Amino acid sequence: MARQSGSINPVPKSEVEAVMTVTPMKVTDPRQTRQVFVVDAVGSGIFQRCLNMVLYYRKEEDGSGWMVAGWIKESLGKALLEQPMLGGRLRRGENGEGGLEIVSNDSGIRVVEAQIAMNLSEFLELKEREEAEAELVFWKEIEEQNPEFSPLFYVQVTNFRCGGYSVGISCSILLTDLLLGTNFLKTWANIHQNVVTQNSSSKVPIFYLPNLKKPSNTPVSIITSASSKSRGLTLFFKITSENVNFDTEFWKKLALQCLEEVENRLGKEVAVHFSLFLNESFETIKVESCSKHEMVKSENWNIKMQLAPAAWEDLGETVLSLTEGNKPVLVSKWIGASSDGVFLAIPSHDAKEINIIVTVPNEKL
Repeated sequence: MARQSGSINPVPKSEVEAVMTVTPMKVTDPRQTRQVFVVDAVGSGIFQRCLNMVLYYRKEEDGSGWMVAGWIKESLGKALLEQPMLGGRLRRGENGEGGLEIVSNDSGIRVVEAQIAMNLSEFLELKEREEAEAELVFWKEIEEQNPEFSPLFYVQVTNFRCGGYSVGISCSILLTDLLLGTNFLKTWANIHQNVVTQNSSSKVPIFYLPNLKKPSNTPVSIITSASSKSRGLTLFFKITSENVNFDTEFWKKLALQCLEEVENRLGKEVAVHFSLFLNESFETIKVESCSKHEMVKSENWNIKMQLAPAAWEDLGETVLSLTEGNKPVLVSKWIGASSDGVFLAIPSHDAKEINIIVTVPNEKL
Protein backbone atom coordinates (compact mmCIF):
# COMPACT_ATOMS: atom_id res chain seq x y z
CA MET A 1 0.00 0.00 0.00
CA ALA A 2 1.64 3.19 -1.13
CA ARG A 3 0.93 6.27 0.85
CA GLN A 4 -0.44 9.17 -1.15
CA SER A 5 1.42 12.44 -1.49
CA GLY A 6 -0.11 15.79 -2.27
CA SER A 7 3.25 17.39 -2.96
CA ILE A 8 3.98 19.06 -6.30
CA ASN A 9 7.42 17.47 -6.27
CA PRO A 10 7.00 13.70 -5.97
CA VAL A 11 8.57 12.04 -2.95
CA PRO A 12 9.19 8.31 -2.51
CA LYS A 13 6.36 6.33 -0.97
CA SER A 14 6.74 3.56 1.58
CA GLU A 15 4.87 0.27 1.42
CA VAL A 16 3.53 -1.05 4.73
CA GLU A 17 4.09 -4.81 4.95
CA ALA A 18 3.00 -5.68 8.48
CA VAL A 19 1.62 -4.22 11.70
CA MET A 20 1.85 -5.72 15.15
CA THR A 21 0.96 -4.65 18.69
CA VAL A 22 3.68 -5.00 21.35
CA THR A 23 2.66 -5.02 25.01
CA PRO A 24 4.78 -5.10 28.18
CA MET A 25 6.17 -8.57 28.96
CA LYS A 26 4.38 -8.51 32.31
CA VAL A 27 1.12 -7.05 33.57
CA THR A 28 1.60 -3.55 35.00
CA ASP A 29 0.52 -3.68 38.62
CA PRO A 30 -0.33 -1.26 40.05
CA ARG A 31 -1.40 0.73 37.03
CA GLN A 32 0.01 4.23 36.59
CA THR A 33 -2.17 7.21 35.74
CA ARG A 34 -1.50 10.73 34.50
CA GLN A 35 -4.18 13.39 34.77
CA VAL A 36 -4.53 15.65 31.72
CA PHE A 37 -6.01 19.00 32.72
CA VAL A 38 -7.23 20.78 29.60
CA VAL A 39 -10.13 23.14 28.88
CA ASP A 40 -10.12 22.99 25.07
CA ALA A 41 -8.93 19.48 24.22
CA VAL A 42 -9.56 19.84 20.49
CA GLY A 43 -8.24 23.38 20.08
CA SER A 44 -5.05 22.64 22.02
CA GLY A 45 -4.16 19.83 19.62
CA ILE A 46 -3.62 17.06 22.16
CA PHE A 47 -5.29 14.54 19.85
CA GLN A 48 -3.18 15.46 16.83
CA ARG A 49 0.25 16.60 17.97
CA CYS A 50 3.16 14.20 18.24
CA LEU A 51 6.93 14.10 18.47
CA ASN A 52 8.63 12.37 15.52
CA MET A 53 12.08 10.88 15.28
CA VAL A 54 13.87 8.98 12.50
CA LEU A 55 17.17 7.15 12.96
CA TYR A 56 18.99 6.00 9.79
CA TYR A 57 21.25 2.93 9.77
CA ARG A 58 23.52 1.52 7.07
CA LYS A 59 23.39 -2.09 5.93
CA GLU A 60 24.81 -4.64 8.35
CA GLU A 61 26.75 -7.74 7.34
CA ASP A 62 24.59 -10.20 9.27
CA GLY A 63 21.32 -8.32 9.52
CA SER A 64 18.68 -6.14 7.92
CA GLY A 65 15.77 -3.97 8.87
CA TRP A 66 13.58 -7.09 8.82
CA MET A 67 15.88 -8.70 11.40
CA VAL A 68 15.94 -5.58 13.56
CA ALA A 69 12.15 -5.32 13.47
CA GLY A 70 11.84 -8.94 14.54
CA TRP A 71 14.05 -8.40 17.59
CA ILE A 72 12.35 -5.06 18.33
CA LYS A 73 9.11 -6.88 19.02
CA GLU A 74 10.85 -8.67 21.87
CA SER A 75 13.09 -5.88 23.15
CA LEU A 76 10.27 -3.33 23.25
CA GLY A 77 8.13 -5.67 25.33
CA LYS A 78 10.90 -5.70 27.93
CA ALA A 79 11.64 -1.97 27.65
CA LEU A 80 7.98 -1.12 28.29
CA LEU A 81 8.37 -2.64 31.75
CA GLU A 82 10.55 0.39 32.51
CA GLN A 83 8.02 2.89 31.17
CA PRO A 84 4.59 1.19 30.80
CA MET A 85 2.78 4.51 30.30
CA LEU A 86 4.08 4.56 26.70
CA GLY A 87 1.97 1.47 26.04
CA GLY A 88 -1.09 2.96 27.70
CA ARG A 89 -4.10 4.87 26.45
CA LEU A 90 -5.77 8.24 26.87
CA ARG A 91 -9.28 7.89 28.25
CA ARG A 92 -12.07 9.78 29.95
CA GLY A 93 -12.43 9.06 33.65
CA GLU A 94 -15.57 8.38 35.68
CA ASN A 95 -17.30 6.00 33.28
CA GLY A 96 -16.29 8.00 30.23
CA GLU A 97 -17.84 11.25 31.43
CA GLY A 98 -15.01 12.80 33.46
CA GLY A 99 -11.74 14.50 32.64
CA LEU A 100 -8.97 13.02 30.52
CA GLU A 101 -6.27 10.76 31.91
CA ILE A 102 -3.57 8.45 30.58
CA VAL A 103 -3.51 5.00 32.12
CA SER A 104 -0.88 2.28 31.74
CA ASN A 105 -3.41 -0.39 30.81
CA ASP A 106 -0.92 -2.49 28.76
CA SER A 107 -2.84 -1.98 25.50
CA GLY A 108 0.55 -1.67 23.84
CA ILE A 109 2.29 0.20 21.04
CA ARG A 110 2.14 -0.40 17.29
CA VAL A 111 5.17 -1.69 15.40
CA VAL A 112 5.00 -1.18 11.64
CA GLU A 113 7.25 -2.84 9.07
CA ALA A 114 7.63 -1.17 5.69
CA GLN A 115 9.88 -0.92 2.67
CA ILE A 116 10.74 1.83 0.23
CA ALA A 117 12.05 1.48 -3.34
CA MET A 118 15.09 3.66 -2.86
CA ASN A 119 18.65 3.40 -1.59
CA LEU A 120 19.43 4.97 1.77
CA SER A 121 22.11 7.26 0.29
CA GLU A 122 19.68 8.50 -2.36
CA PHE A 123 17.02 9.22 0.24
CA LEU A 124 19.41 11.19 2.43
CA GLU A 125 20.41 13.33 -0.56
CA LEU A 126 16.83 14.21 -1.47
CA LYS A 127 16.13 17.93 -1.67
CA GLU A 128 12.69 17.16 -0.23
CA ARG A 129 14.05 14.82 2.47
CA GLU A 130 12.24 16.53 5.33
CA GLU A 131 8.94 16.20 3.51
CA ALA A 132 9.71 12.60 2.51
CA GLU A 133 10.48 11.64 6.12
CA ALA A 134 6.74 11.52 6.74
CA GLU A 135 6.91 8.18 4.89
CA LEU A 136 9.29 6.80 7.56
CA VAL A 137 7.12 7.46 10.61
CA PHE A 138 3.63 6.25 11.38
CA TRP A 139 1.00 8.24 13.24
CA LYS A 140 -2.77 8.19 13.53
CA GLU A 141 -4.53 10.99 15.35
CA ILE A 142 -6.13 10.01 18.66
CA GLU A 143 -9.87 9.49 18.38
CA GLU A 144 -11.59 12.45 20.02
CA GLN A 145 -14.76 10.61 21.02
CA ASN A 146 -13.17 7.29 21.97
CA PRO A 147 -9.49 8.02 22.73
CA GLU A 148 -9.07 4.75 24.65
CA PHE A 149 -8.80 2.87 21.33
CA SER A 150 -5.86 4.89 19.98
CA PRO A 151 -2.18 4.01 20.56
CA LEU A 152 0.03 6.81 21.86
CA PHE A 153 3.31 5.40 20.53
CA TYR A 154 4.34 3.96 17.15
CA VAL A 155 7.58 2.47 15.83
CA GLN A 156 8.11 2.00 12.08
CA VAL A 157 11.07 0.07 10.66
CA THR A 158 11.55 0.88 6.97
CA ASN A 159 13.82 -1.18 4.72
CA PHE A 160 15.70 0.59 1.93
CA ARG A 161 16.56 -1.16 -1.32
CA CYS A 162 20.30 -1.21 -0.50
CA GLY A 163 19.83 -3.07 2.79
CA GLY A 164 19.95 0.00 5.00
CA TYR A 165 16.99 0.80 7.19
CA SER A 166 15.42 3.47 9.37
CA VAL A 167 13.65 3.35 12.70
CA GLY A 168 10.87 5.92 12.93
CA ILE A 169 9.28 6.82 16.27
CA SER A 170 6.07 8.77 16.81
CA CYS A 171 4.92 9.62 20.32
CA SER A 172 1.95 11.64 21.57
CA ILE A 173 3.06 15.08 22.74
CA LEU A 174 1.44 14.24 26.10
CA LEU A 175 4.22 11.68 26.68
CA THR A 176 7.20 13.62 25.31
CA ASP A 177 8.80 13.93 28.74
CA LEU A 178 8.59 10.16 29.32
CA LEU A 179 10.21 9.43 25.95
CA LEU A 180 13.02 11.98 26.13
CA GLY A 181 13.35 13.02 29.76
CA THR A 182 13.73 9.53 31.25
CA ASN A 183 16.41 8.02 28.96
CA PHE A 184 13.85 5.44 27.80
CA LEU A 185 15.43 5.27 24.34
CA LYS A 186 18.88 4.49 25.76
CA THR A 187 17.37 1.84 28.03
CA TRP A 188 15.54 0.28 25.10
CA ALA A 189 18.73 0.24 22.96
CA ASN A 190 20.66 -1.54 25.74
CA ILE A 191 17.88 -4.10 26.17
CA HIS A 192 17.76 -4.65 22.41
CA GLN A 193 21.50 -5.34 22.21
CA ASN A 194 21.21 -7.80 25.10
CA VAL A 195 18.30 -9.60 23.41
CA VAL A 196 20.30 -9.98 20.18
CA THR A 197 23.40 -11.19 22.09
CA GLN A 198 21.45 -13.71 24.17
CA ASN A 199 19.88 -15.12 21.01
CA SER A 200 23.09 -15.20 18.96
CA SER A 201 22.60 -18.91 18.29
CA SER A 202 19.29 -18.17 16.56
CA LYS A 203 19.68 -17.22 12.94
CA VAL A 204 16.50 -15.16 12.84
CA PRO A 205 13.94 -13.91 15.39
CA ILE A 206 10.57 -15.60 15.72
CA PHE A 207 8.81 -12.62 14.14
CA TYR A 208 11.01 -12.47 11.06
CA LEU A 209 8.64 -11.17 8.40
CA PRO A 210 10.27 -12.69 5.28
CA ASN A 211 9.66 -16.13 6.82
CA LEU A 212 6.02 -15.32 7.53
CA LYS A 213 4.79 -13.67 4.33
CA LYS A 214 5.81 -12.48 0.90
CA PRO A 215 5.67 -8.80 -0.05
CA SER A 216 3.28 -9.66 -2.86
CA ASN A 217 0.72 -10.74 -0.25
CA THR A 218 0.36 -7.20 1.09
CA PRO A 219 -3.34 -6.30 1.43
CA VAL A 220 -4.55 -3.38 -0.66
CA SER A 221 -5.32 -1.27 2.43
CA ILE A 222 -3.70 -2.83 5.49
CA ILE A 223 -3.44 0.44 7.43
CA THR A 224 -3.11 4.15 6.70
CA SER A 225 -0.94 6.76 8.34
CA ALA A 226 -1.79 10.40 9.03
CA SER A 227 1.83 11.55 9.39
CA SER A 228 2.10 15.21 8.45
CA LYS A 229 4.62 16.33 5.85
CA SER A 230 4.85 19.77 7.44
CA ARG A 231 6.90 20.41 10.53
CA GLY A 232 7.46 23.31 12.84
CA LEU A 233 10.64 25.23 13.50
CA THR A 234 11.80 24.15 16.96
CA LEU A 235 14.06 26.06 19.35
CA PHE A 236 15.21 25.10 22.83
CA PHE A 237 15.82 26.97 26.06
CA LYS A 238 16.41 26.09 29.67
CA ILE A 239 16.03 27.95 32.95
CA THR A 240 16.98 27.23 36.53
CA SER A 241 14.13 26.08 38.76
CA GLU A 242 15.52 27.52 41.97
CA ASN A 243 13.42 30.08 43.87
CA VAL A 244 10.76 30.27 41.16
CA ASN A 245 7.01 30.07 41.71
CA PHE A 246 5.89 27.92 38.81
CA ASP A 247 2.22 28.88 38.65
CA THR A 248 0.25 29.02 35.42
CA GLU A 249 0.61 32.78 35.00
CA PHE A 250 4.39 32.47 35.30
CA TRP A 251 4.47 29.89 32.48
CA LYS A 252 2.33 32.06 30.24
CA LYS A 253 4.67 34.99 30.73
CA LEU A 254 7.72 32.81 30.19
CA ALA A 255 6.17 31.39 27.01
CA LEU A 256 5.68 34.93 25.73
CA GLN A 257 9.32 35.76 26.48
CA CYS A 258 10.44 32.65 24.57
CA LEU A 259 8.26 33.56 21.59
CA GLU A 260 9.78 37.04 21.56
CA GLU A 261 13.25 35.49 21.57
CA VAL A 262 12.24 33.31 18.63
CA GLU A 263 10.95 36.36 16.77
CA ASN A 264 14.21 38.20 17.42
CA ARG A 265 16.18 35.33 15.93
CA LEU A 266 13.90 35.03 12.89
CA GLY A 267 13.39 38.74 12.38
CA LYS A 268 9.63 38.37 11.99
CA GLU A 269 6.43 37.75 13.94
CA VAL A 270 5.48 34.12 14.55
CA ALA A 271 2.41 32.28 15.85
CA VAL A 272 -0.24 34.46 17.47
CA HIS A 273 -1.85 31.54 19.29
CA PHE A 274 0.00 28.75 21.06
CA SER A 275 -0.66 25.71 23.23
CA LEU A 276 1.03 25.49 26.61
CA PHE A 277 2.05 21.99 27.82
CA LEU A 278 3.26 21.90 31.42
CA ASN A 279 4.66 18.65 32.81
CA GLU A 280 4.21 19.50 36.47
CA SER A 281 4.91 15.93 37.61
CA PHE A 282 4.72 12.36 36.42
CA GLU A 283 1.07 12.26 37.50
CA THR A 284 -0.05 15.59 36.04
CA ILE A 285 0.15 17.55 32.80
CA LYS A 286 -1.66 20.83 32.21
CA VAL A 287 -2.56 22.10 28.76
CA GLU A 288 -3.80 25.60 27.95
CA SER A 289 -4.58 27.49 24.78
CA CYS A 290 -3.13 31.02 24.87
CA SER A 291 -3.16 34.16 22.74
CA LYS A 292 -0.01 36.22 22.44
CA HIS A 293 -1.96 39.43 21.89
CA GLU A 294 -4.09 38.88 24.99
CA MET A 295 -0.95 38.28 27.03
CA VAL A 296 0.65 41.52 25.89
CA LYS A 297 -2.48 43.48 26.85
CA SER A 298 -2.61 42.05 30.36
CA GLU A 299 -1.00 43.87 33.28
CA ASN A 300 2.39 42.83 34.66
CA TRP A 301 2.92 40.38 31.81
CA ASN A 302 6.53 41.25 31.29
CA ILE A 303 9.09 39.11 33.12
CA LYS A 304 12.71 38.60 32.22
CA MET A 305 14.11 35.18 33.04
CA GLN A 306 17.62 34.25 32.01
CA LEU A 307 17.06 31.95 29.04
CA ALA A 308 19.99 29.67 28.28
CA PRO A 309 20.25 28.06 24.83
CA ALA A 310 19.64 24.31 24.69
CA ALA A 311 19.25 21.49 22.18
CA TRP A 312 17.54 18.14 21.65
CA GLU A 313 20.53 16.45 23.29
CA ASP A 314 19.79 18.20 26.61
CA LEU A 315 16.58 16.17 26.81
CA GLY A 316 18.28 12.79 26.57
CA GLU A 317 20.40 10.61 24.33
CA THR A 318 18.92 9.85 20.91
CA VAL A 319 21.96 8.50 19.00
CA LEU A 320 21.11 4.87 19.61
CA SER A 321 22.85 1.66 18.53
CA LEU A 322 20.28 -1.12 18.34
CA THR A 323 23.03 -3.48 17.19
CA GLU A 324 26.56 -3.22 18.55
CA GLY A 325 28.80 -0.91 16.56
CA ASN A 326 26.12 0.33 14.16
CA LYS A 327 25.34 3.91 15.12
CA PRO A 328 22.82 5.88 13.10
CA VAL A 329 24.30 7.96 10.28
CA LEU A 330 21.65 10.61 10.92
CA VAL A 331 18.96 11.32 13.51
CA SER A 332 16.09 13.59 12.53
CA LYS A 333 13.61 14.96 15.11
CA TRP A 334 10.63 17.28 14.78
CA ILE A 335 7.22 18.22 16.10
CA GLY A 336 4.44 18.35 13.53
CA ALA A 337 3.43 21.84 12.43
CA SER A 338 0.05 23.53 12.65
CA SER A 339 -1.18 27.10 12.47
CA ASP A 340 -0.44 27.53 16.19
CA GLY A 341 2.74 27.37 18.22
CA VAL A 342 3.69 24.92 20.98
CA PHE A 343 5.36 25.67 24.31
CA LEU A 344 6.43 22.52 26.17
CA ALA A 345 8.14 22.56 29.59
CA ILE A 346 9.96 19.43 30.78
CA PRO A 347 11.83 19.23 34.12
CA SER A 348 15.41 17.90 33.99
CA HIS A 349 16.40 14.62 35.67
CA ASP A 350 17.50 16.35 38.87
CA ALA A 351 14.63 18.89 38.75
CA LYS A 352 17.13 21.76 39.00
CA GLU A 353 16.45 22.96 35.47
CA ILE A 354 13.46 23.20 33.17
CA ASN A 355 13.94 22.30 29.52
CA ILE A 356 11.70 24.30 27.21
CA ILE A 357 10.69 23.32 23.68
CA VAL A 358 9.16 26.04 21.49
CA THR A 359 7.78 25.08 18.08
CA VAL A 360 6.32 27.60 15.63
CA PRO A 361 4.86 27.11 12.15
CA ASN A 362 7.63 26.90 9.56
CA GLU A 363 5.76 28.36 6.58
CA LYS A 364 7.56 31.12 4.70
CA LEU A 365 10.42 31.35 7.25
